Amino acid sequence: MDYLGYMAVPDQREDGVNPEEFGSARVDAAALLDADLGDVDWFVPPAGAVLRTLDVPSGKLAAMALGNPDDPSVVLVPGATGSKEDFSLMMPELASAGYFTLSYDLAGQYQSAAAGPENLVPPRKHYDYRLFVDDFVAVLESTNTPAHVVAYSFAGIVAQLAYVERPELFRSLTLLSCPPETGQSFRGVSRIGGFSTWVNGRAGAALLIWGIRSGRAVHVPPRRQKFVDSRFRFTRRDSVRDIYTLMQNVPDVRQRLAEASLPKFVAVGEHDLWPLQLHRLFAQAIRARIGVYRGGHSPCETSPHQLSRDLLALYAKADEG
Repeated sequence: MDYLGYMAVPDQREDGVNPEEFGSARVDAAALLDADLGDVDWFVPPAGAVLRTLDVPSGKLAAMALGNPDDPSVVLVPGATGSKEDFSLMMPELASAGYFTLSYDLAGQYQSAAAGPENLVPPRKHYDYRLFVDDFVAVLESTNTPAHVVAYSFAGIVAQLAYVERPELFRSLTLLSCPPETGQSFRGVSRIGGFSTWVNGRAGAALLIWGIRSGRAVHVPPRRQKFVDSRFRFTRRDSVRDIYTLMQNVPDVRQRLAEASLPKFVAVGEHDLWPLQLHRLFAQAIRARIGVYRGGHSPCETSPHQLSRDLLALYAKADEG
């Protein structure tokens, strides 16, 4: 597919149905569990989780699975500078409800650092959308499809592109803290939006990594910060650089998603990097439900039980259909 054919259309009207609200609007058992999370040790995988490697076009990806592989699948994909462990608190909730959960490190990230464009046939110089989409499709095809997909931040862009190409692999699509704007997606981000148009991939990646490691981008508990710092020892800087560049050129597939009949869910923290209004407009444009959770860019870390609760409600309707 030529993704340039799906670039943003200037002044495109943002319409669609009013999304139903999920999120942190009520105090229930899930909300109480999230309030009592404390400082989690992210180095410890969920009980019963199986660590494995997946063969994909860019190489071998480190993955973590939990649940019965014969059950309906939930594939959870982390974003740039993230890893499979970002979903460690959600996977037990979903697996105990009868789903096979699988997450993996993106090519070039953490324990998938050896995967990259040099392994493609023929080799390429940069991480690009084609690489990430082909890897993701290979992961989906290794599970019981169609699968429920939860795609976090940059991975939300990848999942949208994959859906346009292979809709039969998807049972539902959840976009978690996904960039809500097409084209130059950083333009709406507070603080950096004004100069993001002229920052190149190398400088942008350096700023991104500095913001995460310094705590300026988001403040996290000490053990979470320790895990994040450790993860950066493995993540390839060229993969972060190339992803930053890709996020400056986000294809526009909103109309294709709006026409899709599968359940769609936009999940976001109330203090995300992008203003909440942009996420609401995005959800309306693709005709998706939206859930707003307390916290920032990472509801999978800060509101895992509430997010899992809402996903299970979404999946129940999808599985009935």
